Amino acid sequence: MVVQSMCATRTIDIDATVAQVHQLVEARAGIVRIALDSEKEVAALKEIRAQTRGITLSVDLQENYRVAEGVAPYVDKIRYNPGHLHHIEKSKTIPQKVRWLVDIAKDNDLAIRIGVNCGSVAPVFLQKYSGDQLAAIVESAVYHCDLLDEMGFDRFVVSLKDSDPAKVLQANQSFSARRPEVPLHLGVTEAGLPPEGIIKTRIAFEKLLAQHIGDTIRVSLTLPNERKHEEVDVGHRIIEDVQAGRFISVPDLGAGLNIISCPSCSRVENEKFVELAQQVKELTAYAGQHRITIAVMGCRVNGPGETDDADLGLWCGPSTVNLKRKDRKLGNFGYDEVLNRLKVEVDRLITARAAAN
Repeated sequence: MVVQSMCATRTIDIDATVAQVHQLVEARAGIVRIALDSEKEVAALKEIRAQTRGITLSVDLQENYRVAEGVAPYVDKIRYNPGHLHHIEKSKTIPQKVRWLVDIAKDNDLAIRIGVNCGSVAPVFLQKYSGDQLAAIVESAVYHCDLLDEMGFDRFVVSLKDSDPAKVLQANQSFSARRPEVPLHLGVTEAGLPPEGIIKTRIAFEKLLAQHIGDTIRVSLTLPNERKHEEVDVGHRIIEDVQAGRFISVPDLGAGLNIISCPSCSRVENEKFVELAQQVKELTAYAGQHRITIAVMGCRVNGPGETDDADLGLWCGPSTVNLKRKDRKLGNFGYDEVLNRLKVEVDRLITARAAAN
């Protein structure tokens, strides 16, 4: 069982990224993922690779799958999100784009991860399985597995991630029943701050690993860079506990306030994001008994889509924070003013629900 993690540094900051790769490996990360989507970052990755020889690197292609060709010589695995392939080269079909990625992987002896994420499911599957996001996630993964099978490529792994551990459990069980031979990478995306984020992750991982579902795992916690290795430590502890038959009883997280926050990565455009997530947790502690979900996301890639289902969502840009109520944008606010507006919205939601009851 391999534990992996992801760099939270800016990829163009070569020294910081190299240092974090080694930090994670020293904590026993077997795979380290780095995100990029520009040619400037491709050049940085070349130097990062030169300083991390012997370490298994995976690259996250984000919304620009075309950078795969440039990064292929410097990594061991590429991760693409089926829900992002439609963003560019709209005249090409999805099979054509996947074929291009497969050819690059074959030419460079790379593995592929098909990474399906709850906040960015391909529109065609959301439309086909309207009202059943779980089915859309699973069917998207199965479809892409079928594509790679048809193309004669078998060095691939699949991940089906959600911020809700119950959905992670259901999605991976459903997929495993359909394609039991396909390796699975497990993750609860945007699990949030410790200790709640660790609890959410355990809810899914303990059950899945006990059923022999999962080959690699990633624990996604909102942590400052100097503590990023703690994700790896937690991952190993969960694996060791399951192997020893130690299962921890966890509370029903659906009974009260639920704060979702992403683990921070190189996509984050303002390092105040981690501090903001902690401040949101402290500010809203008084609402702990109310069934409210607040999502705090660090970037433009996952932020807009993955805050849509939350009662209140914040996604962070370089200088402002976008505040939302469900999928409705309430406005952009400075990092020093968004908390006051968030409290107004939390109070308004609590009052409205009390009146409705």
